[in-house]
Amino acid sequence: MHERDPNIVTSSLSGFVTEQGVIVRVNIIRLENEPGWSLEVENEHGTSTVWDDLFATDDAAHAAFRQTVDEEGMRAFLDQAVVIPFRR
Repeated sequence: MHERDPNIVTSSLSGFVTEQGVIVRVNIIRLENEPGWSLEVENEHGTSTVWDDLFATDDAAHAAFRQTVDEEGMRAFLDQAVVIPFRR
């Protein structure tokens, strides 16, 4: 028999956040049969910042997002590729 994939549960704390002129989508999700919540923040260019560790609650995941904004500002989620030019 083929097992079905688990459903994804989306926290009500997920959604768009606009601060400091920056818009991001906060995604707080978990699999229906797993207790841990994952946190992803996606900027307007589609670049994602994903936390490595799972959170015990969706509130804890949202608190980690808020802590990052408080400590680093929304710029933490902007595209900030570091390009090192090499001489030819």
